[in-house]
Amino acid sequence: MTEKPLLEVKGLKKHFPIKKGMFSKKTGSVRAVDGLDFIVRRGETLGIVGESGCGKSTAGQLILRLLDETEGEIWFEGVDLTKLNKEETRKIRRDLQIIFQDPFASLNPRMKVEDIIAEPLKVHGLYKGAELKQKVAELLEVVGLGPHHASRHPHEFSGGQRQRIGIARALALKPKLIVCDEPVSALDVSIQSQILNLLKKLQKEFQLTYIFIAHGLPAVKHISDRIAVMYLGKIVELADCDALFAHPMHPYTEALISAVPIPDPTQRKERIVLQGDLPSPSNPPSGCNFHTRCPYVQEICRQTEPPLQQVTEGHYSACHFPNFFKDFVKA
Repeated sequence: MTEKPLLEVKGLKKHFPIKKGMFSKKTGSVRAVDGLDFIVRRGETLGIVGESGCGKSTAGQLILRLLDETEGEIWFEGVDLTKLNKEETRKIRRDLQIIFQDPFASLNPRMKVEDIIAEPLKVHGLYKGAELKQKVAELLEVVGLGPHHASRHPHEFSGGQRQRIGIARALALKPKLIVCDEPVSALDVSIQSQILNLLKKLQKEFQLTYIFIAHGLPAVKHISDRIAVMYLGKIVELADCDALFAHPMHPYTEALISAVPIPDPTQRKERIVLQGDLPSPSNPPSGCNFHTRCPYVQEICRQTEPPLQQVTEGHYSACHFPNFFKDFVKA
């Protein structure tokens, strides 16, 4: 019998209203997330990748209930999070945590590290006194810091160390799912690999499940089991990591992969440069959202939106010609 997924998202949408005039009349909406369907299996890492503004961070905030959805369902361990009241949501947040993008802005500069890490433990009434201090020391050690760091303030640390503090805070409540919202994008490349390796180590040690959000494919490839590619609020491709890189089945994924540099100066690869700008999420194109920039566009693409459907085992694509788009002559 197949194990039920830890998280299942169905038809998730978030539209932000556009208001103008003295009476703030609604004149339109920004479709930040426009119909997401995916599952996250227990113990895996689902990478979500796409350009800035595609809605990936908004999707993470919706799952954590930091934002209210416009439409859709978010099932976590058989419970629809969208139906919970405030008290029920507060209780379930022990199982849902986040690692933020900016390790400086996400830490209160006036608080000592021990207070930052201890705060969620205090809020949920889990530890106090000497036991609380001991727990903070253990968490610092787990992320590669020492007990002597507990009395310092965030500004006394490097970017990588601050992100380790953020990870320790996320681990404090022993969550089942952690949303990693671009956790390495603000760090130097050498530090990025250290944080990614730390996240992988902690995943094995604490049986964690990750949603790893990023706009850079190399980081996502390093840590993810499956990858969802987003474009204008929708998932356009979803597949196992190796399958996605070996056989992309959407032109947008193909373009993203072509932009990844090869660490060998003797090798060259042709980069696919997308023409035009990213359309506005407040006025998305008709048909396929990607057709205004697609080098293989056909008339059906301009008229009919392709559904996200399974092409091969476990490989989904929202393209009218997922197996054949490379054979088309540029329209």
